Amino acid sequence: MSNATNELVKLSAAEMAAKVKAGEVSSRELVDAHLDVIEAAEPSIHAFLQVSGDIAREQADAFDAKSAEEKAAMPHLAGVPIAIKDMIVTKGIATTAASKILEGWIPPYDATVIEKLKAAGMPILGKTNLDEFAQGSSTEHSAYGPTHNPWDTERVPGGSGGGSASAVAAFEAPLALGTDTGGSIRQPGALTGTVGVKPTYGGVSRFGAIAMASSLDQIGPVTRTVLDSAMLQEIIGGHDRRDSTSIPEGPRPMVAAAMEGAKRDLKGFKVGLVKELGGEGFQPGVQARFDEAVRLLEDMGAEVVEVSCPHFAYSLGAYYIIMPSEVSSNLARYDGMRYGMRVMPPAGVPATAANMMAYTREAGFGDEVKRRIILGTYALSAGYYDAWYGSAQKVRTLIIDDFNKAFEQADVLISPTSPSTAFKFGEKMDDPLAMYMNDIATIPANLAGVPAMSIPAGLSDDGLPTGIQFIAPQQRDEVMYKPAAALEAALEEAWNGPIWQSLTTPWLGE
Repeated sequence: MSNATNELVKLSAAEMAAKVKAGEVSSRELVDAHLDVIEAAEPSIHAFLQVSGDIAREQADAFDAKSAEEKAAMPHLAGVPIAIKDMIVTKGIATTAASKILEGWIPPYDATVIEKLKAAGMPILGKTNLDEFAQGSSTEHSAYGPTHNPWDTERVPGGSGGGSASAVAAFEAPLALGTDTGGSIRQPGALTGTVGVKPTYGGVSRFGAIAMASSLDQIGPVTRTVLDSAMLQEIIGGHDRRDSTSIPEGPRPMVAAAMEGAKRDLKGFKVGLVKELGGEGFQPGVQARFDEAVRLLEDMGAEVVEVSCPHFAYSLGAYYIIMPSEVSSNLARYDGMRYGMRVMPPAGVPATAANMMAYTREAGFGDEVKRRIILGTYALSAGYYDAWYGSAQKVRTLIIDDFNKAFEQADVLISPTSPSTAFKFGEKMDDPLAMYMNDIATIPANLAGVPAMSIPAGLSDDGLPTGIQFIAPQQRDEVMYKPAAALEAALEEAWNGPIWQSLTTPWLGE
């Protein structure tokens, strides 16, 4: 790998965009540089399920052919390439949700966010790996093999969006999109040293996002810096009449908030330390980096107050009833009748529609997906609906009330993003409950629909990344960008540069 390529791919997306605007580099050069890294890194990382090199080059060439006036009128990040989680449909590029049941399916349309990226002149590098139908916390449940963590390829990158997080962390892409149902953007962000954002529910259109749990799913940015996330969220956000849950309001000023935060002045800003999200059960190195980050926020003038959200203790239980129930409903459409895999009954078994559906779903779905479908079907069944699903929704309301009361005391809430650093492959595969615990700090934000962000908080004692989570009030996404950008700048000074400088990248020849 040439030094020029290495220097180029290690720029932030905002820096790349500035060079494109200044005419110092073309979009095609950015695409080619990242495709070179993908070729070198993929044998070790396996972040991508599909690499759309030819399409990305065509899109880059089309952008480069535009006039200076046309380019000047385009949004932030114009000309900068991006990777897409394979849970988001892309016209002409296979979309599988990392499941055998959708193997080879090429969508005839684009998701709304993809339309916005294309309008912004952002070439699509390919589709990234994930836990099948976004169901998992490690990306080990992909039907096409796991993604590896660039910090230690014997460890998981988190999930479900481990492919997007690893692609950005390994410099295979400067930006990516993910989907977050219970922490699937933020938890991989913490484990790979990237920035992951779950916008307010409805703040980014879900049209074209393959549904897992419709009341929880949200598309969001995966980046290396807070400013890059702000720029990307402003591009993909906004109302969409094709999404009935889309919020009918204008975009929030995320970029301005991030730039203001970079000045590192948090006087008058109140930060709420969530008592229930930390301490016992959190890895000592994770807690230590979090405590150091809190002190840095105080040094910049923020007032840190402890807040209690007592019903957060029940969030994991409520989530693992609501989410599987919605999974059971949403995945009923994969029956072999209309599209995707079709498996006919073997000889001697009647060739009925019911049998064909049964054999198709048996062959097409993995163990984790089947587990959640069964659990959700049980929770929704006659005689159990009120006891399980109805009760979980009541707990959800109590969690929303906890957030409302906490935001009366603080502008933004903080916690560690994940209770541990990246674990080794296979370590938790035989214990689903232990795997589910990885989302304990991220799930409350999804249940309440509030925006949340994870940024790198430093390296734990084991040399692996940790994350700190910022949570803002609903429809006030910009509020979390200011303290996140301030802390990012302070941590960069404390660590003598970006945390990713500690990453060993043999695929770059370093």
